[in-house]
Formats: sequence, structure tokens, C-alpha cells
Amino acid sequence: MFSPLLLIAGVVALSMGLRSFGHVLPQKLGALGIFATSFLAGYFLSGSLLVGVFCALSWLLLPWLEILTRIRKLRLPLEKNLRHRAPPSNEVFPALHEITGEVEEEGFEYIEDAGWDWEDYQQFFRLFYKEADRAQAAICLVDQHDLAFYYLSISSRAKDGKIWTTWNYPFSYSLKLVPALRINRLRNDQDFLQIFESHREFLQKNNITPNDLEELKPGEIQLEIQKDLRAQIAHNIANGVLTQTKEGQIRYSWRGLFFIWCQFLRDLVRLS
Repeated sequence: MFSPLLLIAGVVALSMGLRSFGHVLPQKLGALGIFATSFLAGYFLSGSLLVGVFCALSWLLLPWLEILTRIRKLRLPLEKNLRHRAPPSNEVFPALHEITGEVEEEGFEYIEDAGWDWEDYQQFFRLFYKEADRAQAAICLVDQHDLAFYYLSISSRAKDGKIWTTWNYPFSYSLKLVPALRINRLRNDQDFLQIFESHREFLQKNNITPNDLEELKPGEIQLEIQKDLRAQIAHNIANGVLTQTKEGQIRYSWRGLFFIWCQFLRDLVRLS
């Protein structure tokens, strides 16, 4: 005898099994199983294909709950002034010491800890520099509202103004990237050595040699990051993603809110 409940349970089990694979394709199929489960639940409960489709597509509209209730109200300072910061506690960022060791093993010299914070949004950067490669590296912790994550980045600044960056930032970025930035994005399970090797290949593929890169002094790195943040905010204001309030703060425009939603959809399609 056919049982809708057993069918739904079977799709759920299959989806979870596919998501456990290490390869991207089975993981994507497993993620699609979430939509299939929602469709089947809506269809069998109502007997309507339209209700089933609505239940499946509701996953695409779910981010708007967060966008309208929190992000729309978010206000940030126009100037993100970096300053020296004490490193987060081991409870907050237990992997910091281990990752620092990995970075230093590749010849990078520790420069400083810096960051900025505003209400319930904080960012922490541990900065490094390798003079031989003219490369700066950073361990970055983002703590926003009820979500915290970290990522690693390596950047090389070319004399023509372009910035070649390799990182494992786990999401599509919530702001438009400046035109001078060239991104080599990796999966967020890559360790620092893998990121460093990929960054070298990234430069080689684009015919970038050490002679094409700016040589920075350690004290200039924080100032360069500060300049990058200013340029990014100005770029997003110019493109209508951000708008300035009467109080001199910045917030997302309606265009910016739709941009964030589209970034979520990109992550949903990527599913990696």
C-alpha cells in the first residue's frame, strides 16, 4: 500500500545520505532533496500541485524574514576605523592559535591584531606579511548578531592598483566588490597551505610576477586595509547598494536588500 509519509521519509533519508558525500555533485542533489521534500509535504497535505510548488519555493523567500526584520534596520558607521584589538578568547575562536602557526610556518611574519566593532557587529583581523612574496595574509573573524564565522585571505597588491586576493570566504559577499579587486575564491574547508599554493597559481595564471607587486612596510598594511574599506563603501554608495542617513551612518537601500537576496540565491545554487 502506497504511503505518502514513507515516501517523504525516504526522500529525506536519501537527501541526507547524498549530503554526506565528499563530492559536490551528490551534495547538490541532496540539497535539491530539501525542495523535493517540501513539495511532497505540501502536495500530500493539500492535494494541490500549486501548494506543493509554493512550499518548495518558500525556501527562496525565507531570507526575506531576516532581510526585513534585521538587515533593513541595520545602521553602520561611514568610516570603519581599524584599531588595535586584543585577540578573541579561546572560547570564541579556539582555532586562532593553530591557524597562526600554519601561517607562520609558510614564512609569514605576524604584524598585529586589529579590528572594528559597531553595536552587535564585530570584525577581528590578525595580519601577516611575507616580504619575499610581497603578500599579506589575514585571519578574519566576523561576529554579527547570532552568526560567527572565520575565513583566511592572502592578498598581493599590484603596482597598477589591482588587488589579487585568494580567500575561503564561506558566503557570497554582502557588498559589491570594487573593480580593482580580483578574487580567487576557494571552499571554506581549505587550510592555509592550500590557500597559499592556490594564490601562487592564481598569480602565475595571470602573469603576475613579484616585480609587478608593491612592496609594503609592515606599518602600512593596516592603513591599506583601511583604504580598501573606504573604497568599498564609496563604491557601494555610488552603485546604490548603500545609502547614507541624515545622521551620517550608512544602511542598505532597497536595491541593496535585493542584492543581498540575490547573493543568497547564488549561494543556494552553488551549494558547496
